[in-house]
Amino acid sequence: VFLAASTVGIAFMAFYLFRYTKRALSRVGLALIVGGGIGNMIDRLARGFVVDFVDVKCIPYWKYIFNVADIFVCVGCGLFILYILLFEAKVQKKEASQ
Repeated sequence: VFLAASTVGIAFMAFYLFRYTKRALSRVGLALIVGGGIGNMIDRLARGFVVDFVDVKCIPYWKYIFNVADIFVCVGCGLFILYILLFEAKVQKKEASQ
């Protein structure tokens, strides 16, 4: 299930990345998401599971375990959301006024 969903999601985002994105912020965000997804997919194919190797304890009894691909996906999502909030609203206002 994870492989199928990841493959469809990565393919859709890669298509959108190369076909429709024009601004650097959206390109970087989507590229990070696609790269992180591919990294996790490689782990799933090679090992059958994703290897999480960064172990951080912030608060007692709270433990965060993740990997670099997870960081790429999270940072990429943040950048893409920032792009949507900053630039897409301007584009829609501009189109609505014309």
